[in-house]
Amino acid sequence: MDGRIVSISRQTVVLQREYLHHIAKYNRYERRRSKVHAHLPACVDAKEGDTASIAECRPLAKTVSFVVVQSRRAA
Repeated sequence: MDGRIVSISRQTVVLQREYLHHIAKYNRYERRRSKVHAHLPACVDAKEGDTASIAECRPLAKTVSFVVVQSRRAA
């Protein structure tokens, strides 16, 4: 799963991902957003605004069940 890093605090990042949701009644799509909390390991260098890929893992905290596996710089 990919998303944009919105904030970083210590070892946790908040990823915001955008997706399209189909509304059958109007036969149109609407843009939606969701936030996912992920662990940021020391070996991954990431900053706010970067695009990151995350993978699911065991629960690390109450809201953290993902880990950042790759980070790409914002253009």
